[in-house]
Amino acid sequence: MRRFGSHTDDTATIDMTPLIDMVFILLIFFIVATSFVRESGVEVERPQAASAQSKEKVSMLVGVTGAGKVFIEGQEIDIQNVKARMDTFLAEVPAGAVVIVADKSCPTGITVQVLDSCRLAGVKNLSVAAKAGN
Repeated sequence: MRRFGSHTDDTATIDMTPLIDMVFILLIFFIVATSFVRESGVEVERPQAASAQSKEKVSMLVGVTGAGKVFIEGQEIDIQNVKARMDTFLAEVPAGAVVIVADKSCPTGITVQVLDSCRLAGVKNLSVAAKAGN
């Protein structure tokens, strides 16, 4: 008689709380592990150099095209404004590294002006990008 009198619901339930916790932990891990790099915003063909080395921490890339145009963070800027832009950058990141990515057909004078402007602004860690040669 008891079988017919009381009906119990024995359905299984899944507790979603640990799964949601794990998803949030993974999300936080990937956000923290992601490297945020400022891009020059221009595609250039770098020259080859036998002594080229990989640089791990780059804070800002300055692109110089074959036509002599200067790009920082995807925006074309005038050559006279490079120093002011570096002053602003160094105020945000005092020990920031700058890499100049100049096209191999770029006029040397433009690259030297960009180098000089960065040095005058006080950039200590300054490099010129090149492809590793054989």
